[in-house]
Amino acid sequence: MNQTLAPYAAHADQSRGRRFAEPPPASRTEFQRDRDRIVHAKAFRRLEYKTQVFVNHEGDLFRTRLTHSIEVAQIARSVARNLQINEDLTEAIALAHDLGHTPFGHAGQDALNACLRDRVPDSQGFEHNLQSLRVVDRLEERYGDFDGLNLCFETREGILKHCSRERAARLGDVGERFLAGLQPSLEAQVTNLCDEIAYNNHDIDDGLRSGLISLQQLQSVEIFARHWQQALAAYPGLEERRLIAETVRRMINTLIIDLTEHTRARIQDVAPGDIDAVRAAPALVSFSADLHRQSRELKAFLRDNLYRHYQVMRMTNKARRIVQEMFHAFMDVPGLLPPKYQRLDAGPRAQARAIADYIAGMTDRYAMLEHRRLFDMSTRHAI
Repeated sequence: MNQTLAPYAAHADQSRGRRFAEPPPASRTEFQRDRDRIVHAKAFRRLEYKTQVFVNHEGDLFRTRLTHSIEVAQIARSVARNLQINEDLTEAIALAHDLGHTPFGHAGQDALNACLRDRVPDSQGFEHNLQSLRVVDRLEERYGDFDGLNLCFETREGILKHCSRERAARLGDVGERFLAGLQPSLEAQVTNLCDEIAYNNHDIDDGLRSGLISLQQLQSVEIFARHWQQALAAYPGLEERRLIAETVRRMINTLIIDLTEHTRARIQDVAPGDIDAVRAAPALVSFSADLHRQSRELKAFLRDNLYRHYQVMRMTNKARRIVQEMFHAFMDVPGLLPPKYQRLDAGPRAQARAIADYIAGMTDRYAMLEHRRLFDMSTRHAI
């Protein structure tokens, strides 16, 4: 059954098109085609073995970038349906938003950014949003007619959540909104906040499962404590693991309802007639002030008690070292790289970017293996 779209939604038949012209799809919309291309991309499959918070080998039940992306897509589609905006575009953006992430999550990104800025100061460093766009525009190799996935403008626009003016000037059409002070589509705005809903709430679940945070600590967080008490009242005597799941489920539901209702009210106030009016308006997708405050409180709690937990910090410190040591080894001796990534006569900037592409594309376990190949004498004959 076709979704009924509001006039301010992104309509697939009115897309601004692709970088390379292609015949229209016969049995699906342009945005459905984008979603399908993303799902079949190598970079998407690699997300299964890339860190969310816990490195892949630390446990089979912890979330990865792949499960996180699927969870974002589910939450974002629910909100998109409530607002009568394009579910297919929303899903495509959600599934692609982390394609450029390095191994080891933000620790890997920070290390790679520092390496680039240190060795090649004019390289502008590394940022995973820009790398996600680079993956879908250039690095995926599936088609004979073009590099990348040749996605629609609207999908590419949604992938690029933020960007400096200097970088935006080099990106052509997808960078124009940062120069003009415009907003992306509602579908992109929804996905951005649903990403936050997913990682805040599911990091609670993983943090409790790991034992690095406790239920007692979480009683100081208003949004958790309220929903925990609701779950206890509804299911007295239920075992703890299921009570946690009930609490997280209720928190997500509260945030989705609040986001939907507050955004709907803002849309009614502004009354955009089409997607261009959405772009010209202030950001329309947001939580109410009270839920925004509670969400910020939860995020701060996770930062201070989970992401900065000494056991997590030990792993992230190792991750930074792995990325840094590989990057400098490859810069010092480019011949250590697979031939595809060697830029022996192209200058340090081009070589540094190729090394960043190589490292960013690694999974956690492949990065650890490659590091051992480079530095551990006991694996010198490994191939």
